[in-house]
Amino acid sequence: MLQQTQVATVIPYYNKWLRRFPDFASVARASQNDVLHGWQGLGYYNRARNLHAASKIVQDQHMGIFPGDIAVIRKLPGIGRYTANAVATFAFHQPVPIVETNTARLLARLFDMRAPIDSAIGREKLWESAAQVVPSRNAARFNSALIDLGALVCLADRPKCNVCPVKKFCRAKNPEALPIKKSRPRTKRLIETHAFVTNNGRVLLEQSSARWHGMWILPPLKLDGLRPSSSRQRPAYKFVFPFTHHRVTLRIFHQRPPKIDNRSQHWFSIRRIESVPIPSPHRRAIVDLLSARPATRSHRRRSSER
Repeated sequence: MLQQTQVATVIPYYNKWLRRFPDFASVARASQNDVLHGWQGLGYYNRARNLHAASKIVQDQHMGIFPGDIAVIRKLPGIGRYTANAVATFAFHQPVPIVETNTARLLARLFDMRAPIDSAIGREKLWESAAQVVPSRNAARFNSALIDLGALVCLADRPKCNVCPVKKFCRAKNPEALPIKKSRPRTKRLIETHAFVTNNGRVLLEQSSARWHGMWILPPLKLDGLRPSSSRQRPAYKFVFPFTHHRVTLRIFHQRPPKIDNRSQHWFSIRRIESVPIPSPHRRAIVDLLSARPATRSHRRRSSER
């Protein structure tokens, strides 16, 4: 959950998740629909799908006990180098390095790294540097201290060099100029058009096979004969949300109930819509449209839905 998401945001979701899924067995036997529903609101849903798949492997191949061997951990879906090493050091007290946002910034400054830290060469240099400093004993405490030092002292803006306990070891002459990163791609603007269809206390949804794979969204227009009845028709709902390197304008139009011959589409009872895994931008639209607010609304929201 902490991948790409701040601790303050994660905590309530984490507690709710553990109440619903207290162990690997409960995740493994749950349907993907239930797992995605438990994750909704956190965004980056591929993390939930990977966690579901990893739980099945842990349950089936390791008797429900998470393996301590890094090589075995790395083979689990969704587990990369950082996550594997973090689990190894914090759960199994192994003397291995970890590199995440805070320690990457700290190490880049300590070693005065000139390679972009988000390049292949830069990432490898970070791991080599982290391996040089990790001790053979108390590695978990040391790694935790590095994270805290980066988060509280070696700040991205205005680092507190005057109180830094490792200032005399730092090679950076201009800490604020580090770390170096590659130029970010331009934000692309997209317009996505969907239909809002209700009938007899039900709302029509479609299971996504793309961005929100496995989750239920409002049916895209221009599919299965659904399209605005007029080019001049105004959307019933519209808002903008960021998505990775995109800025998406979501436009939703009222539509009449169509004849459904698409197996990915399904009618859901409005009274039970809360139990359906729906990405936040679409759920917000559904809730607002069902609340009988003014017909045309425009919103600009921040969202981590990916």
